[in-house]
Amino acid sequence: MRSLVLLGLVGLAAQLVDGSLGMAYGVTSTTLLLAIGANPAAASATVHLAEIGTTLASGASHWRFGNVDWKVVLKIGIPGAIGAFAGATVLSRLSTEVAAPVMSIILLSLGLYLLIRFTVRGLDRKNLGKPLRKRFLAPLGLVGGFLDATGGGGWGPVGTPALLASGRIEPRKVIGSIDTSEFLVALAASAGFLVGIGSAGIDFAWVGVLLLGGLIAAPIAAWLVRHIPPRVLGSAVGGVIVLTNTRTLLRSDWIAAPGGVAIAVYIVIALAWVAAVAYSVRRHLAERDVGGPVLDKANNPADNPETGPVAVETPARVDEPAAETA
Repeated sequence: MRSLVLLGLVGLAAQLVDGSLGMAYGVTSTTLLLAIGANPAAASATVHLAEIGTTLASGASHWRFGNVDWKVVLKIGIPGAIGAFAGATVLSRLSTEVAAPVMSIILLSLGLYLLIRFTVRGLDRKNLGKPLRKRFLAPLGLVGGFLDATGGGGWGPVGTPALLASGRIEPRKVIGSIDTSEFLVALAASAGFLVGIGSAGIDFAWVGVLLLGGLIAAPIAAWLVRHIPPRVLGSAVGGVIVLTNTRTLLRSDWIAAPGGVAIAVYIVIALAWVAAVAYSVRRHLAERDVGGPVLDKANNPADNPETGPVAVETPARVDEPAAETA
């Protein structure tokens, strides 16, 4: 019973982060399931089954708040579904001894990416307004879907930063569109796992509590996407994922690190994690206080209640000399 309550809380917290950050539901949930001893394929299948419901609720909530670009959803979601089905069938055929370290390496890489990306850069909006192309979205969807199924998460960590870096749509629509398109990815990955392993190893009570937590959090996250600082969230979640999956790797047959070495590694990671979160908080507060572009407070600077329109970079004024030239 205690495990079910914990999973429900994790599902709620993971969806709050995912719905406001555009990533980390699958990575966070799968990491916990692996930590309590779940089979890698079954852990990913459990999370993706729960995500069918959570992504549907999240997509509806984002649509309600105007955070979805449906053209992007279709262009990235369909290739993502194809990649997810392929990734699920690949993971289903790997033995547990091989799959657990492989999945932990993928999750560790995604965690490091989250930690570094959001600590150093926050949400970058300098390229906002450039056009999106299908030749960019289709390969991105295939890769993101494949990694999402094989790693138990990865659609958001791959898709959200790539779309933000491309600058084609505003950040709130990046997050809303990625969350909405993830419904197609979760559906295809679940089908792939059911074909590959059937329902063996899948605890539907776990699916239910993860789903319940996510359903509660989805509408809250869609509202919070305008107010929560993604830089701080990304640093915090990335650190959890790095620490947990490092533990899995150090205890695997591949490494089998001595206890003293493992503890030393944990301490170093924990100190780096605390420093990263503290740095993110300082950067966020500094950007807010100076009234500059708050990259990680809200998706529309003009909607930011703390900085208001001053966060918008306006072009220089053209005064009388220019008029005389004309």
